[in-house]
Amino acid sequence: MQETPQVLAQPKPNRAFHLALLVIGLAVLAWSAWHPKNYFIWFLESSPAILGAITLILLYPRFRFTDLVYVLILVHAVILMIGAHYTYAEMPWFSWLRDHFGLARNYYDRIGHIAQGFIPAMIAREVLLRCSPLQRGAWLFFLVVCFCLAFSAFYELVEWWVALASGTAADDFLATQGDVWDTQWDMFLALGGAIAAQLLLSRTHDAQLGL
Repeated sequence: MQETPQVLAQPKPNRAFHLALLVIGLAVLAWSAWHPKNYFIWFLESSPAILGAITLILLYPRFRFTDLVYVLILVHAVILMIGAHYTYAEMPWFSWLRDHFGLARNYYDRIGHIAQGFIPAMIAREVLLRCSPLQRGAWLFFLVVCFCLAFSAFYELVEWWVALASGTAADDFLATQGDVWDTQWDMFLALGGAIAAQLLLSRTHDAQLGL
């Protein structure tokens, strides 16, 4: 007889903790919007974080993520908003690292693309475990990685379309820094981030899901 998939309960609302995360996110957003290098680039880079926050708030009464995923989403939003403020190619701390160690480029955008695989992997994992018949195992791992790689590739297409439409803002938005393989590196790092997230956090995630 076929085993019935386990139905995962909605996580208990930890409203004080979730509100604290929201306040931190709003504070970073306010800082990010205060005299950024370029307001158009700021809008382009920060809009995923803003739209994501609005979506999470609207979904909150019906679908709450685990605390782990909410913390990861905040981390990703902060990475996006810092990049929006300075642009990814000119984030000061990483410019210092570039100059101090004689690196080829400012590597802050690489951090952003690792996060682009790492955090969406845990979001996709939770949605699939809670909203589909998939259970823990190789197929879940594989499909989460596929989702993140597809998401990263689609984001690269969006960056290309926006850069074509915006013209002069293309260099700051794309942050290729003269690397002809920048797009491939971005997708590869997102792929690595998706794999690493599942290897490192699956047990913690399962515990919060009650598995």
